[in-house]
Amino acid sequence: MTEPQPPTSQEKAHRYPCPGCGADLVFEPKDGVLSCPYCGRQERIPASADEVEERSYEAYLQLRPQQLRKLADNALEVKCDSCGAMVTFTPPQVAGECSFCGAPLVAQSKAADPLIAPEAVLPFRITQRQATDAIKRWLATRWFAPNALKRLAQQETIQGVYLPFWTYDAFTVSHYVGERGEYYWDTEHYTERDAEGRLVTRTRQVRRIRWYPASGTVSRWFDDVLIPATRSLPRHRLDALQPWDLNDLRPYEPAYLAGYKAQRYQVGLKEGFEEAKQVMASVIANDVRRDIGGDEQRIHHLRTAYSAITFKHLLLPIWISAYRFNQKVYQVMVNARTGEVQGDRPYSFWKIAGLVLLIVAVIVIIYLLTQGRS
Repeated sequence: MTEPQPPTSQEKAHRYPCPGCGADLVFEPKDGVLSCPYCGRQERIPASADEVEERSYEAYLQLRPQQLRKLADNALEVKCDSCGAMVTFTPPQVAGECSFCGAPLVAQSKAADPLIAPEAVLPFRITQRQATDAIKRWLATRWFAPNALKRLAQQETIQGVYLPFWTYDAFTVSHYVGERGEYYWDTEHYTERDAEGRLVTRTRQVRRIRWYPASGTVSRWFDDVLIPATRSLPRHRLDALQPWDLNDLRPYEPAYLAGYKAQRYQVGLKEGFEEAKQVMASVIANDVRRDIGGDEQRIHHLRTAYSAITFKHLLLPIWISAYRFNQKVYQVMVNARTGEVQGDRPYSFWKIAGLVLLIVAVIVIIYLLTQGRS
């Protein structure tokens, strides 16, 4: 494995040396401070006077290279040859294994490329030990899991990673054409045979729908539509990690990266907004149905205009462990704010086969005992 190149003298400006002993400080999620692992000194992260800022979407679609920034002056990044994830970190941390597939990061680390810098970050709150305990409890409920899965319960196998997200705000105006359905009851005549086999005519009430044309306009403000900017983790798992306490966002400071890794966004700003539109579309469709009213609704045409679009690039924290089993990668992740655990696991053929044989053996023994008594 190739070690990262030492930072230049200019890059060392963001290494946060301990005033007590000179060692590098790391962010401590329990207390929300920079802590020295050697002498125990704690330093509060310098407060920023800036609030978390909403950025103009249209302006950033026309970004020039000089408007991009690094996550930190001394940030290094390396690309995983196995899964393609681009991971950023700051010295003295080393690349190690890929957080998303567990493969060794053998590619040469290089100075991180500039990107749309994060506006805000959710600092780690759950410690590594707490995350390990949460995974142990999760493992205890996994029946038929192979013994290889137990390594996930070892503290050294999990890594703290900041994942990239976009949030979008927008004002939408939607014009629709559809139909409003209203129920009414109709009397229907039918024939059937009675208990004696004779044909008789009966009546019953049948619910029917009468449709009327409908059209109109609905509008809505959308605030903080959250879109993952990573492709390295399954979308349904990321959704299941929610909620995120976005009310506790902090203005981004490179100090939060100390001791952790961060993933470079894989979903671009424009692509992310297209995904946000899909999220908004389901909400708008519900607004249209309410506006149409009636008992049922049909939407034939729906066109939406988006304006006042703003966005934020966020970093949200997880603890993650990845391992390979039978040539397949499995991931287990912990929301580093709430402790919520999500993950995949394989099934042990031998454990399942053993249970089946045990059940068969019990059935055979019961059968033999009942036969002996008879």
